[in-house]
Amino acid sequence: MSEMITPPLPLTVAVSPCPNDTFIFGAWVLGQCAPLPDRTTSFIWEDVQVLNEAAVRKEYDVIKVSAAQALELLDDYVLLPAGGAFSKVHGPKLVTSAFSSSPSGAPRSIAVPGLGTTAAALLRQAWSEPADLIPVRYDQIVDMVLRGEVDAGLLIHESALLLDRYGLSCILDLGRWWGERTDGLPLPLGCILGRRTLRPETLDRITAQIQASLNHASRAPDSIWPLVRALAQELDDEVLRIHIRTYVNQYSRDMGDEGARALEYLGEVVHCQKHTLGCA
Repeated sequence: MSEMITPPLPLTVAVSPCPNDTFIFGAWVLGQCAPLPDRTTSFIWEDVQVLNEAAVRKEYDVIKVSAAQALELLDDYVLLPAGGAFSKVHGPKLVTSAFSSSPSGAPRSIAVPGLGTTAAALLRQAWSEPADLIPVRYDQIVDMVLRGEVDAGLLIHESALLLDRYGLSCILDLGRWWGERTDGLPLPLGCILGRRTLRPETLDRITAQIQASLNHASRAPDSIWPLVRALAQELDDEVLRIHIRTYVNQYSRDMGDEGARALEYLGEVVHCQKHTLGCA
């Protein structure tokens, strides 16, 4: 009697189409590093706030979420040490334009890239003026600000690196705000979570797979560049490279003790008493 072969189990991995995620996961997606031995992996690409909401519903096995959201989900998920987005240089930026309907300089309406994002959590602590937070997909915020539909916008990802191109003025740099309060800890923006229903050895293999994928992309970036460009909102190669250099770094391979301390501090920020910013 022939030995029964156990078919591989499915594994769902949901990440954003932003350049840092596609750079980190690209080699895994494209089969350029060895697959997990006992899993058939399916990849899902969604906006970060959509991912935050999906994580609350426990829809996927492995998922990228905002760091502030990750801290709320640790009963159901394990925080993986690899694949996250930490920055020591740039952070979310609160911006206005010449078309702002709030000439006093105190915006009353602010478009934010989701109420559960790290950017929105930091803004609630750092901005003392009352304002309505309006959740919008991150890539629509610049146009809303330029059209005068909101007084200000909270920019993340590549749009936060292109203020001069858009004619925007930064009135609050949350990366600088964070650095001044943490003595230079990296700012945790996004993290990778794995479901606690997965076996510990499976979670370890997933972490190693993320690291292997990132290592391959670092050695041979041209091999994953078509995927990065295909999914990015910004098509300027130099902007994409700046984005990747900003958000893919040593903490993406392993957040380490410094990254863990940064997340601990973020948890204190998120849970301390909030200012009077209006939020739905």
